[in-house]
Amino acid sequence: ENFARAYNKMLDEDKQKVEDEYEQYDKQHGSFFDRGSADSYYGRPRDPHRGGVGGLSGPRVEATEPEDLEAYHAGYDWNEEFGGRKDY
Repeated sequence: ENFARAYNKMLDEDKQKVEDEYEQYDKQHGSFFDRGSADSYYGRPRDPHRGGVGGLSGPRVEATEPEDLEAYHAGYDWNEEFGGRKDY
């Protein structure tokens, strides 16, 4: 019982560390992070960009700045680790 409690506490702490790591990114629809996670979800190759998905996401913009590339890849990596894949 003590082992299970300690193990669950460790898992909760690890989950919080991961959430804190990704908290810094803008996750609005169409953001670089959002587009990275969507590309992963739909099984698309990495193609760093934002927007271009309708609504208020704005036109498609290629990522060229280091922080934009980082956000896109963070979204892609997040979905690879914690998300799912579209079941076609």
